[in-house]
Amino acid sequence: MSDSQSQERFPDERIIDIDLTKELSDSFLEYSYSTIYARALPDARDGLKPVHRRIIYQMGEMGLRPDRGHVKSARVSGEVMGKLHPHGDGAIYDAMVRMAQPFTLRVPLIDGHGNFGSLDDGPAAARYTETRLSVAALLMNESLDEDVVDFKPNYDAQLSEPEVLPAAFPNLLVNGSSGIAVGMATNMAPHNLREVIAGAIALLNNTKLESEDLMAYIPGPDLPTGGVIVGTEGIREAYMTGRGSFKTRARVSIESVSPRKLALVVTELPYLVGPERVIEKIKDGVNSKKLQGISDVIDLTDRNNGLKLVIELKTGFDPNTVLELLYRFTPLEESFSINNVALVEGRPETLDLRDLLGVYLAHRIVVTKRRSENRLGKKQARLHLVEGLLKAILSIDDVIKIIRASEEADDARKKLMTKFKLSELQAEYILELKLRRLTKFSKMELETENKQLVKEIAELQKILSSDKQLRDVVTKELQDVADKYGDDRRTTILTESSELKPVTAAKAAAVDAQLADSPCFIVLTASGQVQRTSLIPEPLAKRKKHDAINSVLTSSTRSDVGFLSSDGVMHRVHSSDIPASETGFDAGSSINAAEFLGLAKNINLLGVFELSDDTVIAMGTRQGIVKRLSADFPAKASFEVISLKSGDQLIGAAQSQDDHELIFVTSDAQLLRFEAELVRPLGRGAAGMAGIKLAENANAVYFTSIAIDKDTVVLTAANNSESLGAVDSGSLKVSEIAEFPAKGRATGGVRAHKFIRDENQIYFAYVGDMPVLANSSSGKPLEIETKKAKRDASGTPLSATILSAGKA
Repeated sequence: MSDSQSQERFPDERIIDIDLTKELSDSFLEYSYSTIYARALPDARDGLKPVHRRIIYQMGEMGLRPDRGHVKSARVSGEVMGKLHPHGDGAIYDAMVRMAQPFTLRVPLIDGHGNFGSLDDGPAAARYTETRLSVAALLMNESLDEDVVDFKPNYDAQLSEPEVLPAAFPNLLVNGSSGIAVGMATNMAPHNLREVIAGAIALLNNTKLESEDLMAYIPGPDLPTGGVIVGTEGIREAYMTGRGSFKTRARVSIESVSPRKLALVVTELPYLVGPERVIEKIKDGVNSKKLQGISDVIDLTDRNNGLKLVIELKTGFDPNTVLELLYRFTPLEESFSINNVALVEGRPETLDLRDLLGVYLAHRIVVTKRRSENRLGKKQARLHLVEGLLKAILSIDDVIKIIRASEEADDARKKLMTKFKLSELQAEYILELKLRRLTKFSKMELETENKQLVKEIAELQKILSSDKQLRDVVTKELQDVADKYGDDRRTTILTESSELKPVTAAKAAAVDAQLADSPCFIVLTASGQVQRTSLIPEPLAKRKKHDAINSVLTSSTRSDVGFLSSDGVMHRVHSSDIPASETGFDAGSSINAAEFLGLAKNINLLGVFELSDDTVIAMGTRQGIVKRLSADFPAKASFEVISLKSGDQLIGAAQSQDDHELIFVTSDAQLLRFEAELVRPLGRGAAGMAGIKLAENANAVYFTSIAIDKDTVVLTAANNSESLGAVDSGSLKVSEIAEFPAKGRATGGVRAHKFIRDENQIYFAYVGDMPVLANSSSGKPLEIETKKAKRDASGTPLSATILSAGKA
C-alpha cells in the first residue's frame, strides 16, 4: 500500500519517517541514563539506590517504626509501587529482602519477620512475610521533617519524595552496595560502623588526611558473615584508587569430633557463600580426585548455633594440607572485587576512601546546617509569640477592655498593636488566647519557656556562626551513633599469608596430603595414659602420677596400632591420631587412653600392640582361659580377638614369643607359670583353652607373658574382699620369680601369698623386672621395698591401696 492510498483509507493517521540509527541511539542513551541515575548506582551521600530510598521513606511515612507491629511485606510493596516506584512489586520486594538479611548487610535497615531467605535459598513470597523499619533505618530518616534535604515530585507529580535521605551514619561504607548499569558497575564491601565513624571523625577534624592515613582507622572491610581476609595489598589499592580486590577465607579450626577422628570445623564462610554450595563443591572435588583425605561432610547449621560445617578427615591425612586443597578448589576461599562507583552531584564517579568519607561528611554538614536553621526559625517565631503573650498577661485587664470595646476583630487587632507595640502575629495570637491561659501558673510557664527559648536560640546561632561549631555537632552526633549502635569487628584481617596458586586437577591428584612417614614411639603407662613421641622415653627424673610405663611400642606416623580392651575387642588407631610430644614422654600432656578410645567405664585397657604379621598376643581371662592370638588383624576400626564366655573378661595381655612364660595369679593367692609354646596360636574366633585350674569361688586377677630373667619379681597385694573401695590398703609382698616352680598348663599353681588377720584375697599382682614403680589410689607414687620374701610369706602393710605398677 502506497502512502497516498494509506492516507485515503486512514485520513486521521499521521506517519512520520525517522532515521532508525538515530532513534536507536537516542533510545539507548535514554535507557542508559535511566539505568545509571535512577536504578543501578547508589548516591554517595546516603548510600542508597532510588528503590531502597523510597522503601525506607515510605515505610517511615506509614509509621512502621521498630516499636510498632510488623505489617505484611506485600502491603509495603504496594504502597511504594503505587506512590513512588512504578517498576513492579517484585523488584521492590527483592530490594526490601536484601535490606533485611543480616548476612548481606552489616547493619540491616529492615526488621523482617518470617522467611527472608538464606545464603542458599530465596525468601518466601511477600504475602507470607512481615516487615517494619529497623533502628538503623530511623537514623536514615532522622530529621526529614525539618527541611534538611530537598524534595522532588514523584513519577506522576501527585506526591513528593526526598532526593536523598539525611543518613545519620555513613551507610554506603557500612553496608556496601552492588549494581550493574550500562557501561559501568559498582561493588562495594561492608565495613564496621565504629571504624567508619572513627575515620569520618578523624577526617572531619583534619581535612589534610589522605586515604592511606585513614586506613589507621578503617583497616579493611568487615563482612557480615565474618571470615578471614588474607592480605591487605588489594584493600590498600582499592582505598587509594577506588578499585581493587582481596581474598576472603572461611574461619576453620581443627578439632577432634570423636576420640579417634579429626575434622575441619567451619564456623564462618566468605561473604555471600552458602554452606550448600560449599558441600556441593567438596563432593565434586572428592569425586574428581582433586581433594584427598575427606571422609564425610556434615552440615550442623541451625538458627540457634549458627553456621557449622564439619569436614571429617580420613586417618593419616595432614589437616593443614587438606585445608590448603579446600581453599584452592572450593568456595572456602573467594575473591571480592571492589569498584567504588557512586553518584556524586548526579554524576557517576569512582571514589577512593577519602572521597567516600568526604562526600558523606559534606552532606551531613549541609543537613546539620539546614536543620539548625530550621530549628532557629521555629524557635525565633515561638519566642516572638511568647514575648507578646507576656506583654498581654501583664496588662490583661487593658487587653480585655480593648477587645470588649472593639466592634470587629480587625479593629481589636489594630488597637492592641498600637497600645502594646505588638506585631500583627502577636496581636492575632492574643486574640485567639484561651481564658485558661490567664492563670498565674501559665505566666510562670511562659517566663520559663521564654528563658529556655533565648538559651536555645543563642546555641543555634553559635552553631550557625562558626564552621568549627557545626563540625563539632556533626562529630558528636556521629560518635553517639557509634557508641549506641556500633559492635565489634567480625572479620579478621591477616596482613601476610602465603598465596595459594591455582593448580590443575592432575597436579592436585598428585599432591600427597598424607602425613610424612616418620618413626615414633607409642607410650602407654600403667595407669592408662597414652602419648606419641619421636624420642625414646627415658626414666623421668621425678616420679609423677603417670610415670610408670606399661609398654613402649615402636611405630611410624603412617602405621596403625591396636589397643586391646578387657571385653576382648582390639581398637585399631592410626599413630598420627594419638596426641604427640616433641620432647619425649610428658606426663602433663598425655591423655587417658580409655577416654581417647571411647571405652565404657566398666571396660579396662590392657595394652597397645603392633598390628603386623609377626605379632603374637597372649591373653588371659578372669575364668582362667588362656589364648595366644596369631597375626589376624582385619582392616577395621575395631574387632574381637577372642570369643569370651558369658560373664568372662580379659584380665591381661602381652606380646608373646615361644621362649616366654605365661603367668596367672588368682584371687586365692595361687600363681601358675608355664611355657608359652604349650599354647598354640589360634585365630580371632577361637575361645582359647584352659590356662589355670581355679578353686571354687576363686578367679584370676593377673596374667602376662614375659621373658624370665634374674631381675624378675612377683608383686602381690592382699586385703579383705568385703572392704569398701580403697579403705583397706592391705599388705604387699615382693618375691623372686625363682621362688615359684614352673608347672603344666591347666594345673592349680603354687601358693604366692600368706593371708594374715582379715585378709582373704589377692586384689593386685604384677610380674616384671626391678625396679618397679607403683601408683596408689590417691595418685601418688608408692615406694616398693627391694627386700624379697619367700613365695608363701605374708606381706608388709601398705600406706595406700595400690592401683597400678609398671616399668620405671
